Amino acid sequence: MLRKRLFALLGLLVIASMVLAACGTPAPTEEQPPATEEATEVATEEATAEPTPEPTTRKGGWLDEIAYSSVTSDSAVTQIQAGAIDIYTRAVASDRVQEIKDAGLCYAQSYGGYYDILFNPAVFTDATKLNPFSNRKIREAMNWAIDRNYINQEIYGGGSLPKFTVLATQLVDYTNVIETARGLEAYYAYNLDRAKEVVDAEMPAMGAELVDGKWNFNGEPLVLAFLIRNDGDGTRLKIGDYFSDQLEKLGFTVDRQYRKSSEASPIWIGSDPKEGQWHLYTAGWLSSGLDRDEKESFQEMYLSSSAQGIPLFLENVSDPEFLKVGDDLANGNFTTLEERRAMIEKALPLSMQDALQVWIVDQQVYAPYQCNVEVTYDLGSGVEAAQMPPYNIRFKDQEGGQLKVGTNDLFTDPWNPVNGSNWVWDGFVQSATESGSLMADPYTGLYWPLRAESAEVTVQTGLPVGTNTDWVTLNTADTVTVPADAWVDWDAATQTFVPAGDGVTAKAKIVMTYPADLYEVTKWHDGSNLSAGDFVMRMIMAFDQAKEDSAIYDPDTVPNYEAFKSTFKGVKVVSTDPLVIETYTDNFYADAELIAFLGDWWPQYGYGEGSWAAIAMGNAAEAAGLTAYGTGKADTNAVEWTNFIGGPSLEALNTQLDALIAESTIPYAATMGEFVTADEAATRYANLKAWYEAHGHFWSATGPYFLDSVDLNAKTALVKNNPDFPDFSDRWAAWSNPPLADATMDGPAQVTIGEDTPFSLTVTTKAGDPYPSADIKQVKFLVYNDKGETIYVGEGEAGAGDGEFTLTIPADVELQAGAGKIEAAVVLYPAAIPAFASLEFVAVP
Repeated sequence: MLRKRLFALLGLLVIASMVLAACGTPAPTEEQPPATEEATEVATEEATAEPTPEPTTRKGGWLDEIAYSSVTSDSAVTQIQAGAIDIYTRAVASDRVQEIKDAGLCYAQSYGGYYDILFNPAVFTDATKLNPFSNRKIREAMNWAIDRNYINQEIYGGGSLPKFTVLATQLVDYTNVIETARGLEAYYAYNLDRAKEVVDAEMPAMGAELVDGKWNFNGEPLVLAFLIRNDGDGTRLKIGDYFSDQLEKLGFTVDRQYRKSSEASPIWIGSDPKEGQWHLYTAGWLSSGLDRDEKESFQEMYLSSSAQGIPLFLENVSDPEFLKVGDDLANGNFTTLEERRAMIEKALPLSMQDALQVWIVDQQVYAPYQCNVEVTYDLGSGVEAAQMPPYNIRFKDQEGGQLKVGTNDLFTDPWNPVNGSNWVWDGFVQSATESGSLMADPYTGLYWPLRAESAEVTVQTGLPVGTNTDWVTLNTADTVTVPADAWVDWDAATQTFVPAGDGVTAKAKIVMTYPADLYEVTKWHDGSNLSAGDFVMRMIMAFDQAKEDSAIYDPDTVPNYEAFKSTFKGVKVVSTDPLVIETYTDNFYADAELIAFLGDWWPQYGYGEGSWAAIAMGNAAEAAGLTAYGTGKADTNAVEWTNFIGGPSLEALNTQLDALIAESTIPYAATMGEFVTADEAATRYANLKAWYEAHGHFWSATGPYFLDSVDLNAKTALVKNNPDFPDFSDRWAAWSNPPLADATMDGPAQVTIGEDTPFSLTVTTKAGDPYPSADIKQVKFLVYNDKGETIYVGEGEAGAGDGEFTLTIPADVELQAGAGKIEAAVVLYPAAIPAFASLEFVAVP
């Protein structure tokens, strides 16, 4: 399963889904209503939880070692029972929960993954081969060919959520436009006959002929190459077979290619889509954390401007109207929440028509573990895809030891910080080795300072922005002026930044300040001290690859760069000691903490951390034509996809490192020479060389663990505690138990049409105590008729006691005689996951 990565410059805050923790406790399996719409008021309190009883003197991770290995999901429970692993972080499907309970294991219950059918949108270079899915209308019709409710019941035992749109079904943005979303769900409900009508109309226009019920092209049967994943939790195999059957009913011949992730990835990610090696794929995605804002989702998951870094997105010929609204949403080209809502309402139907991906389920999964294990999990992505879990995972009441982690796969794609593996299991190992400016809150989706000290955000007067925490200062100004000497672009020929010049303004300014001892206490694993040069290299790399004059020019990076440049207004290193960086942008979010994230220039490149020396080494290998950071360029140039941890890349990288050592090279010297000395260059390269000789790889980061060893063939990795990490192990201990809530509803079984009808709602903590009403942002309820259509959306009224609310169906609601249902979503301040309750009734005259 791919993870959608956080990428600071583009502000890719990705789609979230819901996660609950349990220890032998089953989760509700009924479909739950969505959360309430985005509110302008903000929380004022940090998430609360019991801290670690006694402070520790230990630094780095709680564990001495974490050993990772590839384990099939069907053996995960038995391997935990046998002691072969302590936790299975990839999780298993909802049909396995009883097995976990019977084994006496604890688990994290997650709605963190979602599955879909991903189509190859390219027109094939070989004109004798037809790709039906280059036709947008045929892709759209595939929505009608999938019975999502059937899949949920038959494959997931009713434990997942049928998914129609890119928006997470349970969260804020979905509910904010619920009328539009519900209407699309009704319009695209299962109707195979309707799908066939479209296919029968479009295929002949593409030159195909229906012969004996099968589509032919150039006198031969048209065979669809369907990449069907047969690993993971096993459910994608069933989905693939189901959809293959549906395609055959539409007249297609299907080549069902059952493959593991490592076998499928070189085809759907690594090949040129125009080569025609595949037509469709059983895709799966997992967010990198809880998402408070899904405005980038349309761009990221459909458009040719997507920052996914995968060639197939570049081949999607996006509808101009969809491209504009998707890019405008991603880039924050709106000034009010009402305007933002209208843009999402416009983008939703256009996305269903584009249908590069046809969504199937928001999946509910379970990550089992031994009950002596303690792990923080993200309410939006569970254990494996989130930032904080490696910082808190441990054996209960114990410091040290080796934890054995099992996951679905490892090393599916090469690792390099710039454009390497995007697979969630690889990311989980990487995240244990990484640090950063900010830490994502696993309960709210906000950010806290990790290595940064503070941030000051200034936005144009009138923009709908609030702040939630005291580490960010929020200001407003009628005009946000960009300094004339701020860097706004890059001249790859002279290797210097281009100044913004006079008269440039922005919607937002972020001033990120780092502590005075940043360089002293923060070390790369190879022993080098962090320096301002690491940040400046990160800035350069945001531009250089997209410039034709660059030695590492990659045309695949141009769409991402153009999207970034559409809102980026400048950056300025105000001070190097202490480090203070100003960033100017036209992008913004409703939360100042998320805007602060846009000013984060930590040397995290989206696919891992990298020191300037390591990036210089990778750049040199690419400039020499030996490797390429991205899979598209690697395939086009027939060179190795850059891999910092194994394979033939290592020889090329090592050779280039030797050349850099010989010259004490300062990369991009015209700019970097101001921030890096020749002596530092010599030391940096020598340290990286020594690290490689000691560990056999170039993965040197700054996190609480360091990557000690990998075995690409055996698919194992070992990380060890980093005793030089600046923080004590218990720094994030307060995030051990999420402040979630339960809700119960009571009311009449019979509702009289034309009369006010009250229902009572009680909200409690997981321990059963009344949930403080001050910590409840909103109670929203929906009323449905017997057809499942939403006929009323209302607000709950707070009662006298904590956690008590009254939900009233007004007399003028157009109820009709028959069955009905009322459902409530309770939105919390301390945790971004609502509590749900529902009750059925009968409406009578």
